Amino acid sequence: MSQGLVTVSYIGATVLFILALGGLSNPESSRKGNLYGMIGMTLAVIATILSDRVDSYVLLIIAMVIGGAIGLELAKRVEMTEMPELVAILHSLVGLAAVFVGYANFLDPTAEFVGVEKTIHEVEIYIGVLIGAVTFSGSVIAFGKLSGKIGGNPVKLPGGHWINLGLLILALLFGDLFIDAALEGGGGFWLFLMTVVALAFGVHMVMAIGGADMPVVVSMLNSYSGWAASATGFMLGNDLLIVVGALVGSSGAILSYIMCRAMNRNFISVIAGGFGTDSSGAPAGAAEDQGEVYEIKAEETADLLDTAKEIMIIPGYGMAVAQAQHTVNEMTKVLRGKGVNVRFGIHPVAGRMPGHMNVLLAEAKVPYDIVFEMDEINDDFPKIDVSIIIGANDIVNPSALDDPNSPIAGMPVLECWNGGTTIVLKRSMASGYAGVQNPLFFKDNTRMLFGDAKDTLEEVLKNLNG
Repeated sequence: MSQGLVTVSYIGATVLFILALGGLSNPESSRKGNLYGMIGMTLAVIATILSDRVDSYVLLIIAMVIGGAIGLELAKRVEMTEMPELVAILHSLVGLAAVFVGYANFLDPTAEFVGVEKTIHEVEIYIGVLIGAVTFSGSVIAFGKLSGKIGGNPVKLPGGHWINLGLLILALLFGDLFIDAALEGGGGFWLFLMTVVALAFGVHMVMAIGGADMPVVVSMLNSYSGWAASATGFMLGNDLLIVVGALVGSSGAILSYIMCRAMNRNFISVIAGGFGTDSSGAPAGAAEDQGEVYEIKAEETADLLDTAKEIMIIPGYGMAVAQAQHTVNEMTKVLRGKGVNVRFGIHPVAGRMPGHMNVLLAEAKVPYDIVFEMDEINDDFPKIDVSIIIGANDIVNPSALDDPNSPIAGMPVLECWNGGTTIVLKRSMASGYAGVQNPLFFKDNTRMLFGDAKDTLEEVLKNLNG
């Protein structure tokens, strides 16, 4: 394929990627956005394979078959509840790829850069490896936290901010030494030292971030992976990688900013150490002195829903764990068929990655027009007869507004307690991912429906139909 045709294909792929981002900005157009992205990536891969720069098709095909087989197997086996950690580990692979490409470019004996071009090329290598290493180690730690292999509570070392500053200064210092040495034919030692520093920085940065801020972390690492891909594009002289990496990096950064603003959080404060103190959850008796808990059964819940006119459903990670979204949709159909106005309230950080609850509800075919963001429906709770909290905790915690000493103080929450009756579906009285006890459970208009969310909702649905 001629270089001109490759360039045209890359431009077409870029347009499709932009259309994909536009489509993903709205639930109703997200399927079309995904389709645009898949077509664009297929076009980009085919154009790259057929370009003059590829001369080893055997290795390329072997790599594609192995990678495609792994991706296909993951797509079939990974549950929706595991999507956050899958996204995190895939980000780590992008970072690792940037590191490998950087070292391959540094060790390439055929490189013929001289003068200013060589200096620019070495800077590209250094930045690519730096961003890639931070993305890799940070994403691995995020994967561990999201999958429960690492505790979700922030781990803060004494003088943590000074440690981060020291690592940053070391990276800049090693960069200067690397460039000087690379221009004289060396630099490998300084590049390796910087890689170790960058890996340590990624680990320390994400370990210091608490559970409730993990959706922001996933978004932030998405941005890092984009910039790592863009740096790889500069190293390889690939315009498409540069543009696509910049698109991913900038969109991820914007999303992180939007989420921080929605949470009343400063982005720098998230990086410095996020919400959460104890991810293990408090035992049931840890908050007995807060008041009495009023338990409710499935039959009573169905009676309340039957007599309600306005119902708000607030999903959380517990719904994802129980795979209850389809039962929720069936229950919604039944209630709407009886003339009840059922709506869904989605908090920006509900679940463990951006848009987690929206994806689950879309999978269950919940109508888009009854799903609302927190800012759109928070003022409506005084008119709500029954709010149903399905496995959510931190996003409906009054402590965020009432307790200035709470680890989640200042975070906007869904104020369901301002409505008629709040029904909370939980397995136990354990605290949420941020490790903060919830006074909502002890309010006079709150009823606790204990058990697996899917099982209890199926019992409620049976009573509604009966």
